[in-house]
Amino acid sequence: MDKFVMVIFGASGDLTKRKLMPALYSLFREKRLKGDFNILGTARTEYSDEGYATYILQELKEFLKAEEQDERTMTDFVGHLRYLPLDPSQEDHYPALKKRLVELCGTEQPDNLLFYLATPPSLYGVVPLHLKAVGLNTPHARIIVEKPFGYDLESAQKLNQIYGSVFEERQVYRIDHFLGKETAQNMLALRFANGVFEPLWNRNYIDYVEVTAVENLGIEQRGGYYDTSGALRDMVQNHLIQLVALTAMEPPAVFNADSFRNEVLKVYESLTPLTEEDLNEHIVRGQYTASEHRKGYREEKGVAADSRTETYIAMKLGISNWRWAGVPFYIRTGKQMPTKVTEVVVHFRQTPHQMFHAIGGGEPGANSLVIRIQPNEGSVLKIGMKMPGAGFEVKQVSLDFTYDQLGGVPSGDAYARLIDDCIQGDPTLFTRGDAVEASWRFFTPVLKYWKEHPDTALYGYPAGTWGPKESEAMMHEHGAEWTNPCKNLTNTDQYCEL
Repeated sequence: MDKFVMVIFGASGDLTKRKLMPALYSLFREKRLKGDFNILGTARTEYSDEGYATYILQELKEFLKAEEQDERTMTDFVGHLRYLPLDPSQEDHYPALKKRLVELCGTEQPDNLLFYLATPPSLYGVVPLHLKAVGLNTPHARIIVEKPFGYDLESAQKLNQIYGSVFEERQVYRIDHFLGKETAQNMLALRFANGVFEPLWNRNYIDYVEVTAVENLGIEQRGGYYDTSGALRDMVQNHLIQLVALTAMEPPAVFNADSFRNEVLKVYESLTPLTEEDLNEHIVRGQYTASEHRKGYREEKGVAADSRTETYIAMKLGISNWRWAGVPFYIRTGKQMPTKVTEVVVHFRQTPHQMFHAIGGGEPGANSLVIRIQPNEGSVLKIGMKMPGAGFEVKQVSLDFTYDQLGGVPSGDAYARLIDDCIQGDPTLFTRGDAVEASWRFFTPVLKYWKEHPDTALYGYPAGTWGPKESEAMMHEHGAEWTNPCKNLTNTDQYCEL
């Protein structure tokens, strides 16, 4: 096979410098990028090969951790970088791309190619057609597409049709970097490698499940994109629903790409369709407002002064199958929260007969399992234990594991893991086309309802708080409260409000 070339569309953008290049450097440092390879950056910005290498070298010094930086290795890495000024929206620019690839591969028909679309979503349906026009959709080529893959069901179906006309499904890698995180993958091991959990992982023993992915930042410089997207498109339809699937899926018969992705699809197809009552009462939209030194969403650059785009959303979901019938899944995501955290909390049912009391009276809390995706990745099982001394007062304590307890062994970079999987031709942790459509099939009625009812409630919440109080009311229907964690997972008071 000819030399390997990775082509990055959008090579001068924020995603490339913050995520892709550090990930590729990590692979190079670990000798996962071997042999004769080149990384060809393309964008409208003018750079020479040398100028682009110098630019990336400086960016690596900013975005890599100090312990990862090695001057010689970084210099060797950027020596593999090449650059071609190109407007990805213009078909007549692609013959120059093919010519450059012919030069880099040393063959008239380059085939061992990986294309990465780090571009605005508006180009996702354009680039593959232009690649096809110059014959770069070869049998061994692969293409990675960032989220969001479509804006609703119709657009996702159209994109799938475009990619299906250019590539085979095995060549298309729809990336969700959450699935590249070690702890997201460890959810499967926690469930399926331990006999103690799987017998309890059903409606008989689990009361409800929370999935939270919140950030303590605003939209930064992405106002133009975010104001046409919102939290549902940006986070819920892809990241959060993937975490729901990992939590709820059945054990695959064997662990391979097809079996794993078949089970994910089954979860999406089992989501209980939302009624009009659900759309009104079990979905809470919010938008952050100014607070102290933090500006409000409508004051952000690129955001309309009267914008009704949600920066927070909480939803109650149901899964209509034998395992999960009657168990609510509460999911939420938001910008400008008190902290940055992504975690799944599984709340087990209370014991059928409680003989003991908690400190200060009342029943001890039910058991819960926290699976922390980020930061301070790990897991915590909350159990009740007797306090020393007279009487039988019970307090919840933590049985915890965090990756830093392994002597600082890194859990790995999510983008590095997923790019490496793509290079190796392993699609297990990438979203399949039918799963994308199944997810959009569930969420598109929400978007349609908001469009047809522009007066749907949008609650303000001060930046730096946990979102609208109305989302708490939704949990109270189940006699529950959101878990608002402290930053330190191993803190015995980890559920304190910040």
